[in-house]
Amino acid sequence: MIEWIHLGVQARSMQDFELLTKLLDTLGLRGRDLEDYGSYRLQTFLPPVAALEVIHRKESHESADLELTISDPDSAVESIKKMGLTIVDDSSGPDPVHTVRHFKVRLPDGTTISVTGFRVGRNGSFDPAGVQGNLTAKGRKFAVVVSRFNSFIVERLLSGALDALNRCGMDGKDSVTIARVPGSFEIPSAARTLAETRKYDAIICLGCLLRGDTAHYDVIVNEVARGIGQSAQETGIPHAFGVLTCDTLEQAIDRAGLKMGNKGFEAALAAVEMANLKKAVSSQPSAHRKAGKSKTRKQARNR
Repeated sequence: MIEWIHLGVQARSMQDFELLTKLLDTLGLRGRDLEDYGSYRLQTFLPPVAALEVIHRKESHESADLELTISDPDSAVESIKKMGLTIVDDSSGPDPVHTVRHFKVRLPDGTTISVTGFRVGRNGSFDPAGVQGNLTAKGRKFAVVVSRFNSFIVERLLSGALDALNRCGMDGKDSVTIARVPGSFEIPSAARTLAETRKYDAIICLGCLLRGDTAHYDVIVNEVARGIGQSAQETGIPHAFGVLTCDTLEQAIDRAGLKMGNKGFEAALAAVEMANLKKAVSSQPSAHRKAGKSKTRKQARNR
């Protein structure tokens, strides 16, 4: 099975390529370095949340070169207009009574982008997205606790985790510390020690436990899970659980880069998201601070 996939969008000219990449950047997708080859150019973009949608139109429909489903389409329209791009087929327009806004952006040489946006969180309505962390590792520091036991599997988890951090834009090798421990049982202690230094935004825990013929497996699994969770709760530093708990070696291999993906990669993505979620939550004014400010204003009025 494939381990990862990139989706490609074909721009119809160099001008359209430059405008399209600028448009995606304006919409909030994080672009990586431009790659320029002899016969083509490409730039990779990493959205906060991505999904592959397979679409079949039951009625005749002019297909676009790129179809996007986004949040907050009204703000996107304003940004696109500031770029001087042409918006066509704005079916619902700016009327807020419509839940969905659909429009197309036509670039000068014919490249078309179809945009569907769900109006969420407007007019006091509930925003189901809420506060969430993005997948940007830039400016963040991570620690990875790696078990040496079952290293045949765990090293593949480590490779996946480092790959994920690099793809999320980690600043460099100085942004990650790798701590190796004898086995999975020692992971919680090492994770807590690292978390208590307050040097890291998140801790990634990687290990592999295989069921044997005795109850030893169940005891270790429970203690490792409890210890990692307790360390995260008591230190306030996010911990990502990348410890495989499998019945067989084959199951572990499948989860270390084969048909079940790479759980180290997934754990690193979780760590990045949780690190950014913590920062997003901590940057919001607390109810206590709001109440304090309100009380201060009230006291000032009474003087």
